[in-house]
Amino acid sequence: MDAKDIDYYSLGFNFIETKEMFVSNYKDGSWDKGKLVPFGNFEISPAACILNYGQGIFEGMKALRARTGDTVLFRPKENAKRFNDSADRLLMPNYKIDDFIPAVKEVVKANEDYIPPLDSGGALYIRPLMVGTGPIVGVKPADEYKLIIFTVPVGPYFPEGFKGIDLEITKKYTRAAPGGTGASKTCCNYAGSMLPAKETKEKGYAQVIFLDAVHSEYIDEVGTANFFAVINGTLVTPKAAGTILPGITRKSILELASKKIGMKTEERDVSYKELFENSCTEAFCSGTAAVVTPIKSVALDDKRRIFSEGEPGEVTRKLYELLIGIQRLDIDDEFGWVEKV
Repeated sequence: MDAKDIDYYSLGFNFIETKEMFVSNYKDGSWDKGKLVPFGNFEISPAACILNYGQGIFEGMKALRARTGDTVLFRPKENAKRFNDSADRLLMPNYKIDDFIPAVKEVVKANEDYIPPLDSGGALYIRPLMVGTGPIVGVKPADEYKLIIFTVPVGPYFPEGFKGIDLEITKKYTRAAPGGTGASKTCCNYAGSMLPAKETKEKGYAQVIFLDAVHSEYIDEVGTANFFAVINGTLVTPKAAGTILPGITRKSILELASKKIGMKTEERDVSYKELFENSCTEAFCSGTAAVVTPIKSVALDDKRRIFSEGEPGEVTRKLYELLIGIQRLDIDDEFGWVEKV
C-alpha cells in the first residue's frame, strides 16, 4: 500500500506492507553484508529447519516520530542483545550488534514515509526475524540462515488504547516451563498462545494471564506482555527466572519507578491470589507493542477483581507519561535510551 493512502489515525495492530526490507544470509560460517530489497516473498526449502523444527527467533521494535521532528528508536542495543540471547538458546549464529543497529536504521529510513504522525499515537513497528533456512532431516541446527528486517505502520496493540482492559487468568493453559524457551523470543513460543487468547476473547476479555507451569499459582505473563502490580505501595513484577521474556519496556519501567517516582520495586513470585486482596491497588501490562496498558479487572472462574472503571491508576499513568515522554523526546532522556535514526 502506498504510504499516502493509509489512514494513520485508524490504524490497528495489523500487517500493512511497506516498501523495503533488509536481508542478510548466513552460509559457510559467516553472514554476508546484507542489503535492502523490495519487500516480497523468498524461496525456502520444504526441508528448512524453521518449517520442520521451528528454529526461528524475532524481535519487536518501534520507530517513533519525536516532538523535535526526529525519527527515534528506543534502546535498540537491548533488542540486539536479546536477539543474540535468543539465537544462543536455539543454536543459531549471532548477528553483531554493530551491524544489527545500522541495518535497522537503514530499513527505517527506507520506509520513513510510513511512520505515523506524532499526534496519531502510532509507530512504525520493526520486525527483525532470523530463520533456519538450511534443509534438515533430524533434530539439529541448520547450517544456513536468513535475517530479515521489515516494518509495519501500527496503532495501539490493544484497541482500547490507554484505557483499562479486562483479563482472565487461565489455569487450563501455560505459556512456558522451567528449563524451556520462555525467556527467549522464539517463533514457536507464540503459536501455543493463540488458542488461549482466542478462547478468552470469545468470553469478552482482552487477553489471558498465564500462571507458572509448576504450581499454577504465580503469574508469568499477560499474553505477549509483562505484568506489573502495585501491592502495598510497591511496584512488583514476576522475576525473570527463565519462564518470562525479559522485556526491555519492563526493564525501563522498573528503572523509571525507582529513579523518577521514588517507588520501591520488587522482582519476585507474584501469586494471582494477591490480585484479589485489598493490598493490590493497581495493575498493568507492558511491552514494545502494549507500551503501558492499564488493567481494569482480572477474573478467575466466578471471581472478579475490579481495579477501576477504565481509567488508569496514578502509578500507571505516571509511568506511562514518563515512558512516552522520553520516547518522544518530550522529556529529557537522562538515561540515554533514545537513539536518533
